[in-house]
Amino acid sequence: MKYDLALTVSDAVASLLADPGTVSVSPHATTTDRQQLAYGALGITLLHIERAASGLGPWQRVHDWLAAASRQPFTSGADSHPFYGAPALAHTVACAAEYLPGPYQRALDTLDVQIATDVRRRVGAAHRRMDAELLPSLAEFDVIRGLSGYGRYLMSRNPGSVIVRTVLDYCVRLTEPITDDDHVLPGWWTLSGPSGRPDGRFPGGHANTGLAHGIAGVLALLALGARHETVVDGHHDAMRTILAWMDRWQEQGSSAPAWPYWVTRTELCDGHLAPSVPRRPSWCYGTAGTARARQFAAGALGDDVRQIEAENALIAALTDPAQLKATTDNGLCHGFAGLAHIAARMVTDAHPSTAERLRDTIPELLAAVCPPDTDPASTALAMVRDREASPGFLNGAAGIALALLASATDTPPRSSWDACLLIA
Repeated sequence: MKYDLALTVSDAVASLLADPGTVSVSPHATTTDRQQLAYGALGITLLHIERAASGLGPWQRVHDWLAAASRQPFTSGADSHPFYGAPALAHTVACAAEYLPGPYQRALDTLDVQIATDVRRRVGAAHRRMDAELLPSLAEFDVIRGLSGYGRYLMSRNPGSVIVRTVLDYCVRLTEPITDDDHVLPGWWTLSGPSGRPDGRFPGGHANTGLAHGIAGVLALLALGARHETVVDGHHDAMRTILAWMDRWQEQGSSAPAWPYWVTRTELCDGHLAPSVPRRPSWCYGTAGTARARQFAAGALGDDVRQIEAENALIAALTDPAQLKATTDNGLCHGFAGLAHIAARMVTDAHPSTAERLRDTIPELLAAVCPPDTDPASTALAMVRDREASPGFLNGAAGIALALLASATDTPPRSSWDACLLIA
């Protein structure tokens, strides 16, 4: 099934972002923006890679954008992470090299050596931290900055490699409980707020559930490892531990399961969640990203009950007026385009009893991004010129165009652009 308006808007965005010489990739224009996958030139390059791989655009645009992005060296080592610096460049180059290995393989080999070195250093530091019985930071393990994101990149390059197993071993150990201030906490409990910085609103810290910054990302990586038949000691038990935690803190009072963004120390001590208003079911936090991670894990464990539960949870979230009202933008990270893309991704793995109902949620989500009877060119121009977001990947026009292309054609992406989100 195709949704022509969404495809036309996606085409129009790509045309507006064709020439790096005429596009301002960031409203801030700092020297570090160039290295950001979230809102720099690399995310726009991903759009052109996907279009070229699908036969919808020329590879020359990919070459032009990569050349523009890489005129200066990229940061590596401790100051880089999966969405910034050399690892972000590596993800983008790897997506292009799936189709054009010749022009990019040497650069990719160099980047892979650097990334493996960085990952070994990070894993070593994490094990020393666990040996000392200290709590982690979010940036140690999350998808954006941490080892879940690194693990997914390495898995896309060589799923059975020693370095991938090293990351998976770390993920398993992360699920072991730890005692802090006489409280037994899950091993991923952090003393910071959700931003990763100290936060007075979170005395005693929190356990983050989200896909972007929380334990759902670790769950997704472990499940994808099992899917690739790369399994380490304790692998399946670690997945069950995370699933059991989510089961314990499942939000009550709805017809389908939903999961909190996080659990605070006060909630842990009280034994129940504090009341909250409906929240958006986004990729980064909330039911959409968490449901995808649980669907992956259920499939890896052969658990049809949990798989159907995860898919029903997304259907409920995407048809709940209160949760949709809380969704206020169109972006990939926490907007309607991202919801449509996650729904389309989950359809490809869905149980026969839920697949059609999942698919049926997509048209309304696409209509929220591209309202019927609007001018596609004007809609695309507004996305590219949005002052609240760059034209880049996570919140901007390039990410929206990528999501529209995938969800409107009802076919999986040709390149691995969304692997960095751990939804594929």
